Amino acid sequence: MWTSRPFSVYTTCPGALLSVAIALAIASAAAAQKANQPIAKQPDRYDPSRVGDSDPGRIVVPTNQVLSPLGRQVPYGGRPTDLALSPDGRWLAVLDRGNVLLINPDSGQIVARAPHKGGSYAGLVFTPKGDRLLASSIEGTIGRFEVTPAGELKAQPPIRLAEGANAEGLLPVGLAVDRSGKTLWAVLNLRNTLAEIDLAGGKLEREIAVGNAPYGVVLLGDKAYVTNWAGRKPDGNSPTGPSGRGDPVRVDAVRHIASDGSVSVIDLATHREQKQIVVGLHPSAIIATPDAAHVIVANANSDTVSVIDTRTDEVVETISTRPGEQMLFGSAPNALAMTADGKTLYVANGTNNAVAVIAFDPPQSRLSGFFPTGWYPAALALDKTRGLLYVANVKGVGSRDVDWKGRRKVKGEVVYGYNSHDYLGTVSLVPLPSPGELAGHTQTVLANNRQTESISALAPPRRDAPPRSLPERHGEPSLIKHVLYIIKENRTYDQVLGDVKRGEGDASLCIFGKEVTPNHHHLVDEFVLLDNFYCSGVLSADGHQWALEAYVTDYLEKGFGGWPRSYPYEGGDAMAYAPSGFLWDGALKNKKSLRIYGEFVHGSVRWKDPARKPGPNFMDCYRDFTQQAGQIEIRGTAAIKTLEPYVCPTTIGFPSIVSDVYRADQFNRELKKFEAEGRLPNLMILLLPNDHTMGTRPNQPTPEAAVADNDLALGQVVEAISHGKFWSETAIFVVQDDPQNGFDHIDGHRTVAMAISPYTRRHAVDSTNYNQTSMVRTIELILGLPPMNQLDASATPMAGCFTAKPDLTPYEAVKNNIPLDRLNPDVKSIRDPRQLHWANVSLKLPLDEVDEADEDTLNRILWHSVRGRDDTYPAWAMLAKDEDDDK
Repeated sequence: MWTSRPFSVYTTCPGALLSVAIALAIASAAAAQKANQPIAKQPDRYDPSRVGDSDPGRIVVPTNQVLSPLGRQVPYGGRPTDLALSPDGRWLAVLDRGNVLLINPDSGQIVARAPHKGGSYAGLVFTPKGDRLLASSIEGTIGRFEVTPAGELKAQPPIRLAEGANAEGLLPVGLAVDRSGKTLWAVLNLRNTLAEIDLAGGKLEREIAVGNAPYGVVLLGDKAYVTNWAGRKPDGNSPTGPSGRGDPVRVDAVRHIASDGSVSVIDLATHREQKQIVVGLHPSAIIATPDAAHVIVANANSDTVSVIDTRTDEVVETISTRPGEQMLFGSAPNALAMTADGKTLYVANGTNNAVAVIAFDPPQSRLSGFFPTGWYPAALALDKTRGLLYVANVKGVGSRDVDWKGRRKVKGEVVYGYNSHDYLGTVSLVPLPSPGELAGHTQTVLANNRQTESISALAPPRRDAPPRSLPERHGEPSLIKHVLYIIKENRTYDQVLGDVKRGEGDASLCIFGKEVTPNHHHLVDEFVLLDNFYCSGVLSADGHQWALEAYVTDYLEKGFGGWPRSYPYEGGDAMAYAPSGFLWDGALKNKKSLRIYGEFVHGSVRWKDPARKPGPNFMDCYRDFTQQAGQIEIRGTAAIKTLEPYVCPTTIGFPSIVSDVYRADQFNRELKKFEAEGRLPNLMILLLPNDHTMGTRPNQPTPEAAVADNDLALGQVVEAISHGKFWSETAIFVVQDDPQNGFDHIDGHRTVAMAISPYTRRHAVDSTNYNQTSMVRTIELILGLPPMNQLDASATPMAGCFTAKPDLTPYEAVKNNIPLDRLNPDVKSIRDPRQLHWANVSLKLPLDEVDEADEDTLNRILWHSVRGRDDTYPAWAMLAKDEDDDK
């Protein structure tokens, strides 16, 4: 295992120099905005970098950000979501999606690790004596662990709050133990209750109703305060939206995004809720001040902290935690800690990769500054004895677990193949910075979050700006009037384009090369090859949000323990959406026309004859389409109410029994109609998901056939547009929602992406560091939409892909080499033992819907299907099976 070691931190001198540079850059940008002049670009070390590139104190991640975490780092293969310091200060406990760990704060070493399946969003606490540790689980249980004086973790029988299916509906999150150590109070997120549990007997005594999707709890005298992630329960006048397995939640009436947050005040004597206090959105962590005069709440989706006076139970102060007054939404304050004197409040800004330091003095508290952390800080614990702040960084340093380093081999040769599930979370042990040090750290945080670019993105459009293919400022005219945004499923760059010699590829990791994907290869030859493009997320639950919102909320970042409320790759959960909205919200607000083809759509596939059983399979659908038999009905309905008027009803995303060439045909049919009418929507979003494949399940397309289907569909759509009347004013952007079903030698986030238009540079390679937020910002610039949040505002536009002079040469789709109806054989006809093994495994996998199959197993199936052997499979590229709970 990679041993724990500190990352270098900025010294006083470099920090001071950096602060001067950033201050000048910010002042220059602000002055340029005021004078309505072009904003001078500062030298940018991010754009030419690669994700994972690092030098002392600088780690690049695929969200337009750089990490330079302060303090000593304790890395491990996981995603930490909560921390607890033992009462005697000897041990720091960590809650992970699959484990509970103990760290020795003096040595910075992990001294114990115990399996804890399905670690919850949060919920970790020591009993008052420090000899027991309690941990929430999505399994409907609360883990109990004995903590020995030597720092061992010994698992005890968990507290079972219910049995069987009822346990899954409990979902404990926040925990608090009373001073006597006899009673545990646990928030039950799916039950909307606060549970009182007798610790001695492990018995659930009672449940007290609170608000919607409760998260955190703090005990204060004869009261308990509970944060409600989704706020108050809807009343008869409230617009509501779905929340996965949870109850419906209050939403705004236009965008249908969760729009309420509250704190329940519980009288512990009467066991009743006294009132609910409205606070910001996604209220998560909650703490009490040492003098018990105030309760403080972190509002992750409002970028604020609410301060509640415990005498009146009213909000007396709301504090912004954004690093700059001009910055848009997107800081995600979600965890809190306070000094023993009650004068300094520490707030974990998840999305800023920073801790905000607040001089606490309500109602006149002030933001003192920031210091940098790892990727997405999600829990804090203050050690007053050592003068340290402990920070749990959910994503740590990215998908960079290098436990395999030097041991990954194919045919005896050392190879490097990262996967997006190579999680390397970290816990930071940070000496509390002095006021003098904080100024330099603050400038580091601003630089790491590219605040200069964010300010530039807010510059007003110039009245005399000429039309360009890619405008320089949001709102300036573009020569391009129509954008087709194509989202595909789950491939890395090396998997598909690793055999392209012009780019930075590794052919040994390419399993769907030119023979399988001739159109992908022809398109990057004809237009521009992007060999430094990344997905910002790691799987479909967060991938579709990144692709459409350029942001992911705390609700998703902390949900990797098993997605207990939802896996919202196709919508259906208003809690998963950012308050800054979707790309289509910006389009509609700015009077742009919209059409949706399969994205955020629930699909239905059935025989028109209801008596015909069983339901259609892939070949039924394929023959019905190719023969135009018209016996099958394929219908899509919007998964979010906003989209209902704009969905093409005959196009769906999943299930993948429908071929992608059918989806392309439906798009091309409407394209002809639009051309006949002389109109084309400004923004079109098309989901082509079949490169996800269905493994080697018998009687389903082989993996190569599924990817070839996807490839041909892409080529057919590009051909139709480029031969049509709107080609001169259209741009096509192509991206994977995530890269999880494969390996890449640069980073597991690197993926296949394309920019196709008459204004695209032909036969070019653009190695600028782009990601999904870059693509979103580029679309916004073309369509005249403002940025939604801090991350698309700070993104590098894809200017290197465009030129001023159009080339109207149309694209000719390349015929597929792999028959699209080539099916995996029936198990009875398979003679090869390993092929038979993987066929039987595929039969057992849930492959009809996205990402429900075990990740490692599916990747092994794909590898064997294409390579025909197991011994070359880079099995080292995935987590151990019992550690990987992702969908």
